[in-house]
Amino acid sequence: MVTYSCHVMSCHGVLSGTHFLLLVAQAVADLGWSQPTLIQEKAIPLALDGKDLLARARTGSGKTAAYAIPIIQRILASKQSVREQDVRALILVPTKELGQQVQTMMRQLTSSCSRDVRVADISGKADVSTQRPILMEKPDVVVGTPSRVLAHLNAQNLALHSSLEMLVVDEADLVFSFGFESDLKNLLCHLPKIYQSFLMSATFNEDVQALKELLLHNPVTLKLQGSQLPDSSQLQQYTIKCEEEDKFLLIYTLLKLQLVQGKTLLFVAAVDRSYRLKLFLEQFAIPACVLNSELPVQSRCHIISQFNQGFYDIIIATDEQSLVEPAASSSGKKTKKNSKAKAAQAKDKEYGVSRGVDFQNVSNVINFDFPTSVDSYIHRVGRTARADNPGTALSFISHTELDALAEVEEALGGDKAEAALKPYEFKMEEIEGFRYRCRDAMRAVTKQAVKEARLKEIKQELLNSEKLKTYFEDNPRDLQLLRHDKDLHPAVIKPHMKNIPDYLIPETLRGVVNPLSSRRRKRRIKPAPAGVVKSSFKKNVRGRNPLKSFQYKRTGNKKARGGKS
Repeated sequence: MVTYSCHVMSCHGVLSGTHFLLLVAQAVADLGWSQPTLIQEKAIPLALDGKDLLARARTGSGKTAAYAIPIIQRILASKQSVREQDVRALILVPTKELGQQVQTMMRQLTSSCSRDVRVADISGKADVSTQRPILMEKPDVVVGTPSRVLAHLNAQNLALHSSLEMLVVDEADLVFSFGFESDLKNLLCHLPKIYQSFLMSATFNEDVQALKELLLHNPVTLKLQGSQLPDSSQLQQYTIKCEEEDKFLLIYTLLKLQLVQGKTLLFVAAVDRSYRLKLFLEQFAIPACVLNSELPVQSRCHIISQFNQGFYDIIIATDEQSLVEPAASSSGKKTKKNSKAKAAQAKDKEYGVSRGVDFQNVSNVINFDFPTSVDSYIHRVGRTARADNPGTALSFISHTELDALAEVEEALGGDKAEAALKPYEFKMEEIEGFRYRCRDAMRAVTKQAVKEARLKEIKQELLNSEKLKTYFEDNPRDLQLLRHDKDLHPAVIKPHMKNIPDYLIPETLRGVVNPLSSRRRKRRIKPAPAGVVKSSFKKNVRGRNPLKSFQYKRTGNKKARGGKS
């Protein structure tokens, strides 16, 4: 913490640095930061000097703190001379999940000076009128998506033309691809002529260059890593070629035999497919949750929070935004943005799982469906091996995905003799014994089962909705209809499927896995509780049953029984 704080202080003079240390040092210590990351070490001094920045650094490198710390420092410094409360910094994010993450980081860094630096996140799904009181208090920092910020500007809930000093566009390469191009251009009309800008991104594409022309003035460009993913000493990347049925067989084997351990993100191509995979895993008592754009933002953030806290280890995530126009993304050709909006019309355009969301301590990323572009692969795999933690990425490749794999290998491998993606050494023939089980489970997960599962989750969201509580109080019959509708059985679960017989486990894996059957052999018989005596009736009467031996031993004497002598 001392090294980190001294680094910031030396960048911007002793007086302002001392003021910064007094207010933020404790927060930095609570976060456990001792050394600045590379992006923080390079960007913070330039930002404190008032430079515009265009910075590229891979996910998990500390980009959020790289711009958050200079913002806090500048706000604290300006409040020493300016008493008027106003919005001084605007942080634009492409997704609601990232908005909440940025707000959390800002509040952690200002925990010791929360009265001096107020942060408001308006990226949620609440009505504009509901968020109006928050903005009327004029928070120092506003976090939101371009569309939501523009809505408040048009409603005159927010004014930036005279007070704004700093503008940040986080995950800049996603802002245009998420359909925010027109919103952002309209938003610029509400900004002052002079302000400091930061563009933070994991990749530099044509959209980022367009944003650079719009927002930056003589910027300093930071390209901190030649590779956008960690090297093989930190991130292990594997591929295995398998067709549709083999994908389900392999994921069952890896998870059930505990060959994949730790928190795992499973990426699929569509919402229907995510529910199909979830129902398939439920057949074998493998718990997993689905994260997709149809869920409300509060539910999505709650799922992520529960995952980060260790309540469950597997999330099945859809990555629709990067799949809207795969051809354009992979080839670099520009296409009209309105087609993207039409393709994602039924989805929440401000949803994004592979980018921006702070999944913590992810050990594995499994591409059940291989991404259709290099950027999408980098963004997905970037969820693991963050900071200095190790991670593993495993991709299932069907024959239709070979071209996409070739593009990724070319982009990541380059001219290196050693390929970044290595074949996963796994003999599919050794798990043939599990195939009939997988086929049974796949047959049970029909299209109707998937449809009912999605309907069931929507109903559950309705019942949990805070907004609908008042409606249900006024209309109890509607609530009863929801609660007493027919029970949904998306897939028939057979109890025996959750167990693994010994004979099905391959010989080569018996020393590696710890199946349920091996635990039963180690189970010890518990001693009887004190005061309880085991019955020994069978042991005592064996061989002495009078009905079988016809022998009866008389006791006592005749006198005692009143008989004659």
